Amino acid sequence: LAIMSLIAGLDFLFQKFQHVTQMRMSRQDIRDEMKQTEGDPHIRARLRQIRRERAQRRMMQAVPQASVVIANPTHFAVALKYELDDMNAPTVLAKGVDSLALKIREIAEENDVPVMENPPLARALYASAEIGDEIPAEHYKAVAEIIGYVMRLKGKLPGRPVRPKAAG
Repeated sequence: LAIMSLIAGLDFLFQKFQHVTQMRMSRQDIRDEMKQTEGDPHIRARLRQIRRERAQRRMMQAVPQASVVIANPTHFAVALKYELDDMNAPTVLAKGVDSLALKIREIAEENDVPVMENPPLARALYASAEIGDEIPAEHYKAVAEIIGYVMRLKGKLPGRPVRPKAAG
C-alpha cells in the first residue's frame, strides 16, 4: 500500500509538471496574443500616420479663413483668426514648423491672407498655443498690434496703418 501511494504521488507530481509545461506559451504565442490585444504595431503606426495626415489636411483647409499668419522667414508659421465683434481673443487655426510652415505661408499668400514676419512671436505662439485655442494672454499686446495693422490695411479699422516692429 505504501509503494502504491508513493507511485501515485510521483505520478501526480509528474502529471502536474507535464501539464504546466504544456500550458506554457511559446515566444511566438506571446507575440500573437500581444498583436491580438494591443494591435499590430505596424497597423497602429499607419493609423497614427493617417490621423496625423487628416488633422494636417483639416488644418490647411482652415488657413484661408485666417486673419493673419505670423511667421519667421522659414521655420515657424502660426495662422490666427480674429473677428472684432465675435471673439474675445485671436484663435490659432494652424501652426507648423519647416515644410509645414512653408505650406501654411503658401496657402495664406494664395488666399490673400497677410503674412507678417515676427520670429520671436511666431516661435512663442507655436510653443504656447494649441490649434483651436485662443492665444495665451502674454501674447495679446504683440498680436493686437499685428492684427490692428492688418485690419487698418484692409480698412476694417480707422486710422493709418503703422507696421509693427518685430520684437527681439
